[in-house]
Amino acid sequence: MIQIIAPKLPINCSINLSGSKSISNRLLLLRQILDLKIEIKNLSDSEDTKILLKALRQIKEEKNKNINVFDAGTDMRFLTALLAIKKGKWTITGSDRMKKRPIGKLVSALKSLGAEIKFLEKKDYPPLEIKGKILLGGILKIDASQSSQFISALLLIAPKLKNGLILTLKNRIVSSPYIEMTVALLKKFKVPISKHKNTYTVNSNSKSKQINKIKIESDWSSASYWYSICALSKNAIIELNFLNKISLQSDSILPELYKKLGVETKYKKNSIIIYQKKLKIKSINYDFINCPDIAQTFAVTCFGLGVCAKLIGLSTLKFKESDRIIALKTELEKMGAKLAITNNSIELKKSKPILFKGIVETYKDHRMAMSFTPLALVYKSIKIANPDIVSKSYPRFWKDLKSVGFSVNLCS
Repeated sequence: MIQIIAPKLPINCSINLSGSKSISNRLLLLRQILDLKIEIKNLSDSEDTKILLKALRQIKEEKNKNINVFDAGTDMRFLTALLAIKKGKWTITGSDRMKKRPIGKLVSALKSLGAEIKFLEKKDYPPLEIKGKILLGGILKIDASQSSQFISALLLIAPKLKNGLILTLKNRIVSSPYIEMTVALLKKFKVPISKHKNTYTVNSNSKSKQINKIKIESDWSSASYWYSICALSKNAIIELNFLNKISLQSDSILPELYKKLGVETKYKKNSIIIYQKKLKIKSINYDFINCPDIAQTFAVTCFGLGVCAKLIGLSTLKFKESDRIIALKTELEKMGAKLAITNNSIELKKSKPILFKGIVETYKDHRMAMSFTPLALVYKSIKIANPDIVSKSYPRFWKDLKSVGFSVNLCS
């Protein structure tokens, strides 16, 4: 457990955020799939990316064919697709929570392309046994309402399918900017890919454009906690380095979103500066269908500011590291919040923070830990369980908090 005490002086700081986890993981896959000799700068220092790096080395060397991704959901989806085209017999597993995160729709899609995959314990869930081989590819339809990572996984291996891939997305598409991120990176390496309505066509590609070096933009998801800190502070001025106005990341919607909560964003050449203006709204409605990872942080910020909120487009949150809708409701209600939830929404009603000296449970979820931390500015101090969990996406989070004046102490 960790106790965070709010700074006594106004926050005025510059923070270097690590590279985008989403871009890092896609680039690492593409580097191996397309056999690229490329130096990647500002690679994410997240635990998920480190796990992926280790797994990719393991797959390349073929010394151990049992892959464990622990809690890394993106790694599970991407590597399942990769192993389906990597000759040999493989197993892939993860943590207890990972074994409760569905992967059946991706497996069904791969099997329709000729993949040989078995569920080793429960149908539609990891662990998996995969017999990798050359896949022909072809025409495929997939339900896009559960996870954009299923679609990205298929697109990433598409250049190595013998006949390419024609992939049509059905139903409401969740997190579509992450699919477009994958497409943009494929195009960067001259992979022949096109889109018509909800259908992507990827031609098989034996030669890709070689790029010697690429620098990854910083992680907008990690920036969300600093936006929340800025919104809940008095007179905060925070510079976040290596973030750009034009971004592949869907969470780059933060400046527009937090402007509604009184946070202004000024763009510089290689950074942004965020600062406060007067909060004018009392309620807000927003659809997070394209950026669900920042919904938790935004909900907590609204509670801290006393803003009523109706947040929808949250159907994927139930399948993350925790059931984030239930987790948010449970922890915010401890603090006096009045909420109504569905499988797709959270409605934060008019409520005031009550005296809270308890512990915020994190449910082994990095975003629960970091999204609730800014409430130290409301309560003066706050205790967070399982602080090490932040290493999954933002290992330097506690150090960065200390550097701007927060007191961060382990306690029993």
